[in-house]
Formats: sequence, structure tokens, C-alpha cells
Amino acid sequence: MRFHDLRHTHASQMLSAGVHPKVASERLGHSSIGITLDLYSHVMPGMQADAAEQVDVALQAAISSERKAK
Repeated sequence: MRFHDLRHTHASQMLSAGVHPKVASERLGHSSIGITLDLYSHVMPGMQADAAEQVDVALQAAISSERKAK
């Protein structure tokens, strides 16, 4: 295994584990978060679904809270 392969694996695992891309970018020494996202966004395919789920949970909590207040 080449060093580059280990680096790529490390980056992929960080992002898959939910490490913020900015943190991963800094650890990898990239000059910008854009480089990290361009190179490794393929390991984060569920981010849109996760974001939608988080918004749904927040909205459901707000609706529930509103109903209880009435």
C-alpha cells in the first residue's frame, strides 16, 4: 500500500465518520476546504439525506412544542 492510499483512506474514514470537512481539510494540509470536498465528496453521499432528516426532526419538535403551548 502506498502512502497516498493511506492518506486517502484516512480522509475517507474521517469524512464518513462525520468529521467536519474543514477539520479534515486542515488535517490533510489542503489549502482550502474546496479541495477536500472536490476530492472526497464521493464518500459523503448520505449528507443530503442526513440534512433533510435533521431538518425534519427539528420541524417536528417545533410543531410538537407549538401544539403543547396551545
